[in-house]
Amino acid sequence: MLNVPQPIAIAADRIHPDTLPGYVHLKVNNLDNQVLFYQQAIGLQLNWRKGNSAGLGIEGRDLVRLTQIAKGRRYRGVTGIYHFAILFPNRRGLARVVARLFSMRWQNYPTDHIMTKTTYVDDPEGNTIELYCESPEDGISEVINGEFVARHADGRLSDGREPLDLDELFSHLEPGDLLDLPVPPETRMGHFHLYVADLEATRHFYHEILGFDDMGVAKSFRMGMVSAGGYHHHIGFNTWQGEGAPPPPEDALGLLYFTFNLPNAQELERMDGLLTQKGVPFERRPDGLFLHDPSSNALLLSTADLSQPEFIEEN
Repeated sequence: MLNVPQPIAIAADRIHPDTLPGYVHLKVNNLDNQVLFYQQAIGLQLNWRKGNSAGLGIEGRDLVRLTQIAKGRRYRGVTGIYHFAILFPNRRGLARVVARLFSMRWQNYPTDHIMTKTTYVDDPEGNTIELYCESPEDGISEVINGEFVARHADGRLSDGREPLDLDELFSHLEPGDLLDLPVPPETRMGHFHLYVADLEATRHFYHEILGFDDMGVAKSFRMGMVSAGGYHHHIGFNTWQGEGAPPPPEDALGLLYFTFNLPNAQELERMDGLLTQKGVPFERRPDGLFLHDPSSNALLLSTADLSQPEFIEEN
């Protein structure tokens, strides 16, 4: 029996349960180096390049977009993105990318979250990426009564941050597996994890305003989670940069914005009306609805069709 966390609460104006993370758009210092890393270390394909921007992903579907800025700096103690997470379809796909990183001697941190298997890696400019696959057969991670709880399938408790059994992971590689192949076509963006200024204000915005399911806030851990359709989390948020952390300056490297794809144009139109009704400031763009959360993290509500390169908004 698979372990599936249950929402703490479902919003009255629930976002469509088929809504999924789209891509993350990052500001970078060196576009050439970053493109090379995401191709060679992660296995993403270069889908397009235009001026000082590029998009990488799978078969024309972007997971990461990059825009080079002048004299960008890395700031601490500000809001933004903690990491973004690329979801592989199975342990074999994850094993291949982890083995690839080891073969390149690129530092990474294999971790067993019980319900997922993962490794964390930083790109050359310090953007943290989680690479993971689902493993609900091994146990569950959830928030219960305001506390984070991880538990193995046999009932043993865990902190949810155990060392990953690499022997077991690599056992899923098949003879002849080539490490330099692109990531599997089923690979997609799994979730985004944000630095925010206030847990309750963030929960209110994503749950009560946008309609994501509330998957729990662990106040002692200073972290919360929301999702569409009861997934364990599509957005994690924490105050680890400090309560009341300010937004980053314009010249900050890192997050420009992140996206969610609604399942169709009708849902995007419904969200347009909902945001208008609730008095939420937003901008209508060719590729969707652009807005900011209470910590000034920017997001774009879009659809898969509008996420194509021809709808790129110049920044």
